[in-house]
Amino acid sequence: MSDRITGQGDAGQNNFVSPETEIESTMNDSDLLRYSRHIFLPEMDIEGQQALLNSRVLIIGLGGLGSPALQYLAASGIGNLFLVDDDVVELSNVQRQICHGTDDVGKTKVRSAIEEVMRVNPTIFIEGFEQKADAEFLNSLLPNIDLVVDCSDNFDIRYLINDACIAHKTPWVSGAAVALQGQVICFDPRLDDQPCYRCLYPQAGDEQVNCSTSGILAPVVGVIGVLQALEAIKILTGIGKPILGRLQTFDALEGQWRSWGLNKDAACTACNR
Repeated sequence: MSDRITGQGDAGQNNFVSPETEIESTMNDSDLLRYSRHIFLPEMDIEGQQALLNSRVLIIGLGGLGSPALQYLAASGIGNLFLVDDDVVELSNVQRQICHGTDDVGKTKVRSAIEEVMRVNPTIFIEGFEQKADAEFLNSLLPNIDLVVDCSDNFDIRYLINDACIAHKTPWVSGAAVALQGQVICFDPRLDDQPCYRCLYPQAGDEQVNCSTSGILAPVVGVIGVLQALEAIKILTGIGKPILGRLQTFDALEGQWRSWGLNKDAACTACNR
């Protein structure tokens, strides 16, 4: 395993929950004040906030999508965050990757992101892995993860995430954005009737577009990353209706969202093998 970096609040208000530990922690007065606007929501209440504090979430990719998703999940009180990225902050990143600033150029994205999380919410536990999210890594970590947020930028990693999440029955939220377009969809392998990522994209195209070659309007990744955080919270707390079996696409120029129904593919080589 590559370099690992951890961070945790001084008071230890929310200690990291190991895989063998039964979760029985309760919020203290500081937690009740910090998350009071969540707790005021009848759909969330204390039970929903406690579910977030007890959750273990893996975020893959700390760029344009991962930055806003991470900031909102940390601020919302996800108690145990795990980050993976093998990249270093470059000056061209700071136009949209809001976890990282000019002073972070040259740092690993994992280290920069952890410093940002400790600024936003120093009471939670966070661990970073400075490496690629390969199959070995995913299969070693996912047995102890409640949900994955995919903020990667290529099909190969998404197919690995899909296979690992199916194997370990782990729900995940996938987002993508390039140029002036974005999309979000959730997958939940715990539900037998739900499609998987290969039902949506059975095979990657020969030419994969990305921000480096096609450009990206900065707020577009913010829109998609924040929606990923929202969907993650909905799945973890059981509130609302997650974007399951639907692909939500966003056209920034038109300011328009569209919803595309997706059914489970009986011939899918991943979820029906």
